[in-house]
Amino acid sequence: MNKNSALIIHKPYFKYLYGVTVFFLILTGFGQMPIFKRYYIADIPGLGWLAEFFITHYMHYLFAVIFIFITAYFLTEYILRIQKAVKITISGYLRIAIITGLIATGTLLVIRNFSGYRFPPGFIIIMDLSHFGLVMAFLFSGFICFVLKKKWLKNRLK
Repeated sequence: MNKNSALIIHKPYFKYLYGVTVFFLILTGFGQMPIFKRYYIADIPGLGWLAEFFITHYMHYLFAVIFIFITAYFLTEYILRIQKAVKITISGYLRIAIITGLIATGTLLVIRNFSGYRFPPGFIIIMDLSHFGLVMAFLFSGFICFVLKKKWLKNRLK
């Protein structure tokens, strides 16, 4: 591998797809709470769909599937192609842990919505709060890493 191997995993179209996916996950995730209707954001022309629970619910599921696909793609590419040329930074490990928690809690929340599955009410509250807390940690860590220019990967050659 060449010395720019860390850049191979960051194909431009995946960066844009990742950004759009995260944006819509956040938008539709907050749409699950009635804040868009409560604060009259849904009254703005063209944004009325934000107050429709089932629209935001199914869109959140769709973008969650895309997010999991992107995550699996990057993980597979790292393991199979570039693991020897680059290493994951500390900020990368932090974000990986947060994303793993988001996927785990999100999966449990999806399972909760299937018929025939019953979780205790306390467990559901813990999952809801954990998922929301991990979203906030994801946003905060992403913002801090962006401001401080912390990358996910760095070359092993340095």
